[in-house]
Amino acid sequence: MMVGNSLIHFILVSFLSSAAAAIVVSLWKSKKTSNQSGRYRAWAEINLAHLAQNVKELKRRLPADCRIMAVVKANAYGHGSVPVAKCLQSIGINAYAVAEIREGVVLRKAGIQGEILILGYTSPWQFEDLYQYELTQTVINADYAAALNQYSKKIKVHVKIDTGMGRLGENVEQVDRILSIYRQPHLTVTGTYSHFCVPDYDLEADIAFTKRQIQCFYDLVHVIKSNGIEPGSLHLQSSYGIFHFSQLHCDLARPGIALYGAISAVKDNEESTFSLLPVLSLKARVTMVKSVNAGTSIGYGRNYKTTQDSLIATVSIGYADGVPRCLFEQGGHVLVKGQRAAIAGNICMDQMMIDVTHIEHVNEGDIVTLIGQDGEYCIAAEEVAARCHTIPNELLTGIGNRVDRVYVN
Repeated sequence: MMVGNSLIHFILVSFLSSAAAAIVVSLWKSKKTSNQSGRYRAWAEINLAHLAQNVKELKRRLPADCRIMAVVKANAYGHGSVPVAKCLQSIGINAYAVAEIREGVVLRKAGIQGEILILGYTSPWQFEDLYQYELTQTVINADYAAALNQYSKKIKVHVKIDTGMGRLGENVEQVDRILSIYRQPHLTVTGTYSHFCVPDYDLEADIAFTKRQIQCFYDLVHVIKSNGIEPGSLHLQSSYGIFHFSQLHCDLARPGIALYGAISAVKDNEESTFSLLPVLSLKARVTMVKSVNAGTSIGYGRNYKTTQDSLIATVSIGYADGVPRCLFEQGGHVLVKGQRAAIAGNICMDQMMIDVTHIEHVNEGDIVTLIGQDGEYCIAAEEVAARCHTIPNELLTGIGNRVDRVYVN
């Protein structure tokens, strides 16, 4: 009888469907993630459901035949390139952009399929990796195209055109040099693109400049095609380009910061109909709460003094983790138990202090939210960036490696 039961058990386990097994694994991982949050000193919660929703929203904005090329450079703007790319792959994204070759190799080794475009320069000694990992290289000018061609193996490339950014790319007026790129026998051109430099500015001169970039690009594409050359997939718009020039006839659009829902205010008539969700929340823990007398100085430089008998909490995160050191000077706050608490004193490398005098029952282990929602209050990445006179891109990419990434749906 015992043998029979064991046999039945074995058969049942053996014939579990892959879907059922996936559910079991998913539930186990979910439980594991929720139980582990108490272990973290400082962590970023990455909401993959919000990421997927942002993709849907961006697609709604673009023409139906325009595909998304997800920009996942700089560790997906601090969100974690591999988990983000896997999430995007699962919802049908098959084109990605990174800054440099190592980022592309990491994605390939993690099983990411589709086109991976390297936006920046790749050294000749790394050309073999371009070929081995089937990465697509940006051609930054005609001389670079010749160097790539000398590698003598077929390399996929996108041709970068400088229409006014003044960074990488052959100048749009250098038509003969540009045409020579497409004629290199060992290069397989699968795309042609340029990059806007002021798509988020609303001054008339800036709008006119962007429109000239667009016109120059399409005039060149016409010349390329009239010479019997196929330029491949065309792409111009990054995040702000999607907002302000969404109806351009392009094959691809390259959202970066918009994917992560941390874009600065969009100044157009459709702002109220366009909604992106923040993907990242940044959190740490109270490690100690201390009662201090009025007139006590806190932190390096003694730049903060209590004006009354106070409760000062130490928090397990600092500027080495990506918290801007200037945040104290700019009147920054955090959230504790659904309430705002002022930063008290200069932010340290590994820790910071906050004034919790007005908040009841703050204890060791309580969660402190630096970016994200807690109760009725929210501190957006855009708010922190603006307070520090920078942009969300810099803030999020500055979140350090010792900040754990925790993925939730």
